[in-house]
Parts: sequence; C-alpha cells; structure tokens
Amino acid sequence: MAGYTDLPFRRLCRRFGAGAVYTELVSVDGLVRRSPATWHLLATSPEERPVFAHLYGADPEVFGAAAAMIAPLGRFDGIDVNAGCPMPKVVRRGAGAGLMQDPERLAAIVRAIRAAAPLPVSVKTRIGPTADQVWIFETAAAVEAAGAAALAIHARSTAARHSGPAAWDLIAEVKRRHPRLVVIGNGGVGNAQHAIERLQTSGVDAGMIGRGAIGRPWIFRDAAAVLAGAPLPPPPGPGELRALIREHFAGLLELERAHPLARRRRHPPEHIAACRFRAHLLRYAAGRPGAAELRRRLNSVRSPEAVEEGLALLFGPG
Repeated sequence: MAGYTDLPFRRLCRRFGAGAVYTELVSVDGLVRRSPATWHLLATSPEERPVFAHLYGADPEVFGAAAAMIAPLGRFDGIDVNAGCPMPKVVRRGAGAGLMQDPERLAAIVRAIRAAAPLPVSVKTRIGPTADQVWIFETAAAVEAAGAAALAIHARSTAARHSGPAAWDLIAEVKRRHPRLVVIGNGGVGNAQHAIERLQTSGVDAGMIGRGAIGRPWIFRDAAAVLAGAPLPPPPGPGELRALIREHFAGLLELERAHPLARRRRHPPEHIAACRFRAHLLRYAAGRPGAAELRRRLNSVRSPEAVEEGLALLFGPG
C-alpha cells in the first residue's frame, strides 16, 4: 500500500466509513534521524482519526525512540508495527515480514514502544515466509505476551505477496487460540460482500481492506450496508466520481506544496503530485470507457492540466 495511503486518500476512506486508517509505511530510522521527508509522511488531519502511525524497522531501541517522538504530537491513536511488508529490500534488513523470523525481536519492539509511548500498539504481519512455513501462531503468541493490543494478519505468505488464495482459516485459528487479542483479518477482499463474509465466517474482530479500496474508497460504505442487511448503495455517478477524484488530487497537491523540501526538489510540487497520482487515477478509471486510452497516456501525466485531460477522457468535458 506504500504510495497509495496518502493523507487525502485516507480522508476519503474515513468519509466513506472506514473505522480507522494507517499512514503510509514510515521508517523509524528516518524518524530518529529527523529526516524532513520521512516526517512529512506522518502528515495527518483531524478528519481522518482514528489514525495509526504505520512504522517499519528492525531495531527495538530505534522503534522506542521513534515512538517517544511521535506520541507527544497528539495526532495519533496508536502505533502499528509493520511485520508484513514482503519487499525483498525490506525483508533482507530484518524489517517488514523479516521480523517474523525472530518473534522475540518483534516482541521486544512491541515492549519498547509500550515503554516509550502511552498509545496502543498493533502489529501487521503475514502467515509465514511461504505456504509451507506457517509461523503466524508463534508470532501471535509473542506479540500478545508483549502487550500488543491488536494483530492484523494478511492471510498470505511473504513469498506470495498479493497473489494466490488467502488462508483465512489460519486467521480464524489464531482468533480461536487468542480470544483476548483483537485479531484483524486481511487479504483477498475484493468487494463489500466478500469482506463481510470473511469477517463473519472467520470470527475475527475486524476486517482490513487494502488494495480493494484503491480507486473505490466507497467500499467501506458498501460493507457497512451489507453488514446491516441493507441494499448496496449505488456507486458514485460520473459527476460525483469526477469531483471525488479532483478532491483527492487537490489534497495531494496541497500535501506536496507543504513538503519541507519543496523548494530544493528537482521538480515542482505540481509535477510530483501529478506523477504520484497516476496510480490512483488508473484505479479510479478501471472499467470505465476511456480507461485503456488513459492507461496508454499515463506516463505523460505530469501536471494538473494532464490530470484534467485524463478526467475529460473518462467523463467528457466539464
């Protein structure tokens, strides 16, 4: 989800009914070094709360130091430890999903954060390195003993990344073994009905929607309707969707203009915001007339004007 869970996108998800949101993946090493670019990733707004600072790293002491810097800001409702990122460059450092290889170190990270900050600590992880190496039960026991308030589990292995079947039966078994631990299920949720079905059949406390919300932040509103036994609301019409996309891009542009290094960067904020928005724009366009042509032109989207041209392709002039 790195590069997608920017502040304006999180605000939209909250407006459509997401129960809580997480920041982009933020390096504790960068925070402790006081990197302006790293700290900028923790930009928040009151409308998105509750919001969790989503951190990654490998050293318990550094996690504790970062937590001690974050807590006094008063902007976060919890700190989340990423023990699930499958990217090789992260795993090789012993961070992300690499933390599953050492449950005691992961537990030490949870304890270090709890000692440094008066905020709930959650952990997000996977079922294990491969489908044949299921380590989630050792991981769950370790983080619960260390005092984690919640454990979010992506029901795939590190090797699978985001492809293949999601083993929600393993998440259900974690909840059965750890009834006092808040267990959040994640992985393979493509629509609202699927989300609620997984939630109810697994017995977990909550469901997490990641990639299924990209380009469709209203999936949370739909899930709430399914949970309540109500009809699915109609999807946003062309006018509403155009306005939503414009709002999202305007928020991203505002965020880039506020970047502490904006004047020293190679490209102006307008260029950077438009380039960052390409991935979002393509997902908003999925299934719409004009999406194929937009995909072909995507690399040329480097300005607000080009974003507007993309909208004209999708929705016509206006």
